[in-house]
Amino acid sequence: MSAHPVSDPARTVDVHAHILLPALQQLVAEADPGGFGAQQALEVRRNGPESLAASGRMIKERWPQLTDLDRRLADMDSQGVDVQLVSPSPSHFYYFAGVELSLQVARQANQAVREFVDRAPERLNGLGLVPLQHPALMVEALEHAVLECGLLGVEIGSFAATPHDPDRSTVELSDPRLEPFWSRAEELGALVFLHPFGCSLDERLDRYYLANTVSQPAENAVALSHLIFSGVLDRHPDLKVLAAHGGGYLPTSLGRSDHAWKVRPEAHGCAHPPSWYLKKLYFDSLVHSAAELRALVAAAGPEQVLLGSDYPFDMGSDSPAAEVRAASLSAADAAKVLARNAAALGITPASVFTAHPTA
Repeated sequence: MSAHPVSDPARTVDVHAHILLPALQQLVAEADPGGFGAQQALEVRRNGPESLAASGRMIKERWPQLTDLDRRLADMDSQGVDVQLVSPSPSHFYYFAGVELSLQVARQANQAVREFVDRAPERLNGLGLVPLQHPALMVEALEHAVLECGLLGVEIGSFAATPHDPDRSTVELSDPRLEPFWSRAEELGALVFLHPFGCSLDERLDRYYLANTVSQPAENAVALSHLIFSGVLDRHPDLKVLAAHGGGYLPTSLGRSDHAWKVRPEAHGCAHPPSWYLKKLYFDSLVHSAAELRALVAAAGPEQVLLGSDYPFDMGSDSPAAEVRAASLSAADAAKVLARNAAALGITPASVFTAHPTA
């Protein structure tokens, strides 16, 4: 069974909000202490001690927002947000996990999000997880999230690599092994939320919080470029991909990519210039700048941008709707970003969904 949306274009919808799942972290730490330890060590290298200490304090301070439903709903009310699309914190990707554990992670995360959403179905809906490091398992996890748990789709990272396991290859979003996943996501009408976690530049970004401020937009640009140049969006024209953080550096910096598409044969794997694909992708509004939000809307089109806050992390926005309204967009474009585009994509509270059979 899958969900059939009944959309309300007047509801303000935040498509980028997270929950923390402590039981999931405990499962992974106990089931694979070696892999979990290696991942923690990698985060130390990537972030550096100063940023890790600051992040630890931030998580402790914001623990209620990450785990307590009543606090979340009160914050939504104060922000003028009617509906949140919640997804697990990207720290729960655990792309180092082996086959059996990775399926456990996906299923437990999907079920946990479903249970959280069910506590306030008139205000929430959710996204699950899939094991990007094991492409052959992704369809099974996607179907569990969408068909069994009734979630709207899944959240994925920008790539999956296991540096402590040299026998396992890096998975980019252009990887041919992902074709069955893209096909099934397209068939199901599932939303695929691209949210980077970690960056392959590693220690080069270990100071000044560059591990977040530079790596997140860079990873978005790389991952989206893999999707575009490899022809994934040509082969799956109805695929719904939503990129966090406004798509990073990509949407407003595609002139060089378009030129490469014209002059370089190895960059001509897609049917159209790369900038053409902006109208096939969706982006959240979390760019932290009114000028950059206007540029994003101008580049991608007002139908392609949706409200996003990254609630409740400190790199998110505490006033996402107000910031969109203050960005000097037209009233019509602001309404699309705040609500109408989400309604058009079927992103609604769980309580307005009815089930129908899906093959």
